[in-house]
Amino acid sequence: MATNKETARLREFYKKTVAPALQKEYSYKNVMEIPKIDKIVVCMGLGQVKDNSKSFNLALEELTNITGQKAVPTLAKKSISNFKVREGQKIGAKVTLRGNTMYEFLDRLIAIALPRVRDFKGVNPKAFDGRGNYALGIKEQLIFPEISYEKVEQIRGMDVIIVTTAKTDKEAHSLLTLMGMPFSKR
Repeated sequence: MATNKETARLREFYKKTVAPALQKEYSYKNVMEIPKIDKIVVCMGLGQVKDNSKSFNLALEELTNITGQKAVPTLAKKSISNFKVREGQKIGAKVTLRGNTMYEFLDRLIAIALPRVRDFKGVNPKAFDGRGNYALGIKEQLIFPEISYEKVEQIRGMDVIIVTTAKTDKEAHSLLTLMGMPFSKR
């Protein structure tokens, strides 16, 4: 992890290469119009271990190790009897990344974790929400090198949401492609 004085490698790449390329491609007149990544939210649903505090804490620790920032538990907003969930009960975990930590996580995701997925052919290019944000589902936490196979109690999936300042999906797709996101040719 980079210290506060060091700048993340991907952040420098954005400033020197990606931003000028986007400005030229979309002919932005103002540098503030150039899309950038605002934040990355990583969340994990833990409803299956909601009653087992040891497993829940282990999952929080795994998410903290993966992202490099302390994970916080998410609470149920209302009670649902069919799922045996009570209001205020811990049912998940999430981390919101910004700044250098965000760029470091994205760099590790693109360069190390995604290529470790079995039969990887690229991520879905249609997973944009219409406002320039991208959602990516990961089926198992074992693709991250920070996770030790011996300590894994259960395979858990997670969602990675990349929030950008792009106004359209096309601009966000261009931004993420230039940043190195391996989109499939669907």
